[in-house]
Amino acid sequence: MDRATAPAEPVVLDRYDDVREALRQRDLKQALYDAGGDVMAGSLITLHGEEHKRRRRAENRLFRRGTFRWWELHLVPGTIESSYAAALERGRTDLVHLGRRTIMYLTALVAGIDPPADEAAADRLERLAHVFSAGATAVHSTRDPEELRRDVERAMAEFDEEFLAPARRRREDMLAGLADGTVDEQDLPRDVLTAVLRNRDELGMTDAEVRREVAFYLQAGSHSTANLFTHSMHRIFSEWADPAFAARLTDRRFVQRCVLETLRLNPASPVAWRRVMADVTLRNGRALPSGSLVELDLRAANTDPAVFGPDAAAFDPDRVLPDGVAPWGHSFGGGMHACIGMELDGGVVAGSSADGEENVYGTVTLMVAALLEAGVRPDPDEPPTEDRSSSRPNFERYPVVFDPAARVAHEEVPV
Repeated sequence: MDRATAPAEPVVLDRYDDVREALRQRDLKQALYDAGGDVMAGSLITLHGEEHKRRRRAENRLFRRGTFRWWELHLVPGTIESSYAAALERGRTDLVHLGRRTIMYLTALVAGIDPPADEAAADRLERLAHVFSAGATAVHSTRDPEELRRDVERAMAEFDEEFLAPARRRREDMLAGLADGTVDEQDLPRDVLTAVLRNRDELGMTDAEVRREVAFYLQAGSHSTANLFTHSMHRIFSEWADPAFAARLTDRRFVQRCVLETLRLNPASPVAWRRVMADVTLRNGRALPSGSLVELDLRAANTDPAVFGPDAAAFDPDRVLPDGVAPWGHSFGGGMHACIGMELDGGVVAGSSADGEENVYGTVTLMVAALLEAGVRPDPDEPPTEDRSSSRPNFERYPVVFDPAARVAHEEVPV
């Protein structure tokens, strides 16, 4: 389904302030993923009201800044190193594949899927996550809807048998051990599957909803984060001819600003949809009647000249922002559906924490920095290609090579 076949012509909001207000309206219900119900039905992002509040409260305990820092210190660097090893040895890779594979390992651990036993299993899990992503974003797919739905059904069954069922059994055994005192609290995995199983009675989740929740986290992280990774490298390559810009890539904080500016210009979804549950009137007097569909044009709002200046559509990591405006604009959403893992992806902007000491760079910044340190360059013999299976503006392939003479040595700064 696309905008032409939506249930009704939506009311479009494309100004930054209007979108911000709409994202925070409790009477606007998530509607973008209705067509992706085989993956998304009953997942956190589609819930509304009290049901959403209970699920978010159970899972929020995982997504705290201390947990992000623990992941960034103890989990992310080793995952990047092992994921990049084969590509560095070959001297070339495809950024789309590399990003998906690296992020897949991380998001699998966050979702609650144990590490694949070997490369063949990792290939299967990556393929399943890709199918889930296509199913979740069916609203923007250019494929036949029934064919896509059948692919998702087969993938979900395969995922359950090979990956979810054994991970679930292990966590249920550990939770039983916690109840009888043979397992300590600190030994429980820090993942979504453990959280929902532990709170299942309170949440009232069916087996199918548990499966879709884990699949949602697996695909959401691997899909959107991997795309941000590739877009970030594309933006950096586009500016590389400027010696002053290239010289600043030794500063990891500057790399982080490049990633967040890329996210502003390339939101994971260019639009958000909301269904109006009760009449709403925005502060500017715009009426949103009950039952109507509202399209929040995130890409347009993120380039609103009234907020981001006359060059709002340009890539500028040093952009000066008004107070209260995040460097990523509305790309992480807002209100009740603000991305629960935004700090895992984008980190915490340096100097923004309350105590002035804590700094989280985010997974994408660390992945980009590792590529720069390895001397990454676009493949001169094979240009990138666009993904034609979706109307979302992403890459299908992005070949790169590694030039040892072009390595960027990042300054050692504490995380």
